[in-house]
Amino acid sequence: MSLSLRDQLLKAGLVNQKQAKQVSKEKQKQQRLVHKGQVEADDTQARLAQEAQAEKVKRDQELNRQQQEKAEQKARAAQIKQLIEVSRLPKLTTEDYYNFVDDKKVKRLSVNTLMRNKLSSGSLAIVHHAGGYEVIPREAALKIQERDPRRIVQLNTPTEAPDEDDPYAAYQIPDDLMW
Repeated sequence: MSLSLRDQLLKAGLVNQKQAKQVSKEKQKQQRLVHKGQVEADDTQARLAQEAQAEKVKRDQELNRQQQEKAEQKARAAQIKQLIEVSRLPKLTTEDYYNFVDDKKVKRLSVNTLMRNKLSSGSLAIVHHAGGYEVIPREAALKIQERDPRRIVQLNTPTEAPDEDDPYAAYQIPDDLMW
């Protein structure tokens, strides 16, 4: 049988009998106080383990939240893409262009007269899509704006019916003032 650490130290001569008895008395006294509840047991290991567990749970929750955020962002992007592809108007190749500002640059889009009027009145909107621009109806643009307002390039506010007592209602705007 192997000897206890106390017996090994006594045999090696590193401690004497008096020191060994004093240490064992101190140990017994400590155990007695712990049993009576006067001294709390040394629970640093348990506390450290509990703190580590709490930290791990917190880290896992943060990672889970980030993954959910990415999944939601991906779902919003897919919804926006589907909205644009379903509701976009066909691209035209006409000599008539509609000019608009995007990121401090003037861009132009080929349109017909009806599309120009609807873009100006706010019934149609221009959105970013796949590196280009698409013209979509106002309702789809409002849905996209809820999900990602940065995708909307131009969405004019709808114009109200002109006043009945407007003195200039009979006059048409000349074509050379359109740009």
